Amino acid sequence: MALLEKGAKAPGFEALDQDGKKVSLSEYSGKRVLLYFYPKDDTPGCTKEACAFRDNFPKFKKIGVEVLGVSIDSEKRHKKFADKHGLPFRLVVDEDKKIVEDYGVWGLKKFMGREYMGTNRVTYLIDKNGAIEHVWPKVKPADHAEEVIRYIESNE
Repeated sequence: MALLEKGAKAPGFEALDQDGKKVSLSEYSGKRVLLYFYPKDDTPGCTKEACAFRDNFPKFKKIGVEVLGVSIDSEKRHKKFADKHGLPFRLVVDEDKKIVEDYGVWGLKKFMGREYMGTNRVTYLIDKNGAIEHVWPKVKPADHAEEVIRYIESNE
């Protein structure tokens, strides 16, 4: 797993969101984008993280940051997850793993002694010009949204 570094150009993408609508990084040109990668819809850690972004969503809007979640789950799973938890932001479908691979978050994981390939929990802040502004390679799901807001507010 080779994460993108600060200053690198954020790879463009075009995919579907939980509502079957096309979503692309280019449509957010001129805006800051928080692109957070998570392993799986409706699992405990991923739910904590998504709900923390949901609860802090008005703050993200106020500071002018668009929030996009990305996982390899299907449109149907994303829709169910978003509806169940009232998520006000878009979830990007990456079933072919192109986005997770382009962003270097697809890699070897370990859980209870078992090794497998999966999506690592990583967040990128992309600046208004489409460059990586900041990378969070290790994320604590429940605290992450507030950690990101603190970073953004202290770097305005």
